[in-house]
Amino acid sequence: MSEEYNSSNFIKNIVKQDLENGKRNEIITRFPPEPNGYLHIGHAKSIVLNFELADEFKGKTNLRFDDTNPVKEDTEYVESIENDVRWLGYDWENLYFASNYFDTMYEKAVLLIKKGKAYVCDLTGDEIKEYRGTLTEPGKESPYRNRTVEENLSLFDQMKNGDFKDGEKVLRAKIDMTSPNINMRDPIIYRIAHSEHHNTGNKWCIYPMYDFAHPLEDAIEGITHSICTLEFEDHRPLYDWVVRECEMENVPQQIEFARLNMTNTVMSKRKLKLLVDENVVDGWDDPRMPTIAGLRRKGCPAVAIRNFCKEIGVAKAASVVDSSMLDYFIREELNKEAPRTMAVLNPLKVVITNYPEGETEMLEIENNPDKPEEGKRLVPFSREIYIEQEDFMEEPPKKYFRLFPGNEVRLKGAYFVKCNDFIKDENGKVMEIHCTYDPETKSGSGFTGRKVKSTIHWINAATAVEAEFRLYEPLLLDENEDANKNFLENINPNSLNVLHGYVEPLMKDAKKGDAFQFFRHGYFNVDSKYTTEDKLVFNRIVSLKSSFKLNK
Repeated sequence: MSEEYNSSNFIKNIVKQDLENGKRNEIITRFPPEPNGYLHIGHAKSIVLNFELADEFKGKTNLRFDDTNPVKEDTEYVESIENDVRWLGYDWENLYFASNYFDTMYEKAVLLIKKGKAYVCDLTGDEIKEYRGTLTEPGKESPYRNRTVEENLSLFDQMKNGDFKDGEKVLRAKIDMTSPNINMRDPIIYRIAHSEHHNTGNKWCIYPMYDFAHPLEDAIEGITHSICTLEFEDHRPLYDWVVRECEMENVPQQIEFARLNMTNTVMSKRKLKLLVDENVVDGWDDPRMPTIAGLRRKGCPAVAIRNFCKEIGVAKAASVVDSSMLDYFIREELNKEAPRTMAVLNPLKVVITNYPEGETEMLEIENNPDKPEEGKRLVPFSREIYIEQEDFMEEPPKKYFRLFPGNEVRLKGAYFVKCNDFIKDENGKVMEIHCTYDPETKSGSGFTGRKVKSTIHWINAATAVEAEFRLYEPLLLDENEDANKNFLENINPNSLNVLHGYVEPLMKDAKKGDAFQFFRHGYFNVDSKYTTEDKLVFNRIVSLKSSFKLNK
């Protein structure tokens, strides 16, 4: 990557030490998602960590699909994950599927049986849970724990051949039912599932459990540092046990770090899928979703997500990151690149009564006041324009300096206008205001005769391009997604507000994905899903300003 990943962290220190003392000759990491949903911002943290770590130490990173559960996995998710990783700016050394190792995993399970380290168990799922014990009480052994090697080999072969129904039997590791670590109390390592697999079809009807498959995958691929989140810390003894007892040549090191938690953000694939299935959102790429696809469609630059992930760093202690921190990095990037333009989201018609009828002039307006080198654009101006409804009040409060009867403002890049009158509909809503303009006050003319306290933006009515604007708020009402056990009751009903207004005529040629800064409103991009040749749809990416400050 072009940006350096210089921040120090405990994982980097481990890697550096392993290279210096000769424990490792090279670094090989992996990003191993299960293809059972779309990636979210939490996965982005893992992607950045693994790829940047390997890159810094001139190592390699593999992309591997942990596809050991055929019931939940789909090719759609495989393709979306590949797209997301590439969009974030990374490319993998090798692409692997856990399912490609099913033959090896089966052989290793047979090896464990022959060593007396695994057995076929007939207990039901509820019985296994009951026998497991608690954190304060040891478990008790299964009545099937002492089957002979020959009997276990025969039963496991029958499991593979489809002689039993789902849930009828499982293969369990034979470790220690009195272990203080519940994960070591004879965990299930194979279960029966008569389901078609997206990669292997109907070849298998038994599938390895994650805790058995994952360490084998790492060992087979020669992974040196298997980086995962803190919930797997208690699984590490089992990870090491599988690698050791399966007699793997390569011995990876599992290292855990705190997962990413963000305010007002759902960080569970199960809950995200529920949002999609219940039509709370319009798909995995809904801009309100914290998925990478959603962030991309919303208009967030990939570099902003990378910089955010680097800034939050990695740690052992769990914490919650303010979601406005991500907005900060998005705003920083868009401020550098996004062209400036004007848009009226909630239009109110203005008639400039003393402007010549039928006349249009082209005004030069700076593209970016902070970057004069970006030049100016020509914007049409005539007798009728649109302004924001919020820029006029019939009876304004104190310190309201925009348009009201008798008050004067500057139209950005144009003239001073003064409100003289307005028209209401039958319901009392202001439908049109009438102003006069002062031709001596044209922007750039050097006029110094008097000053006004407000500048408002506008769109020329005759050349206005219709557009839809989609404004987003956090999807969750509470900062903590677990604050309400039924999180669907915690959905913000105002998370999406759709407005219809106008943009400058030059915007009619805007392409899907193009990002702009709309004067006073924030940064927007052309929506890739709903924009058509006849309809422009904009997503607000972030507002212009935020109270969030990055501590340097």
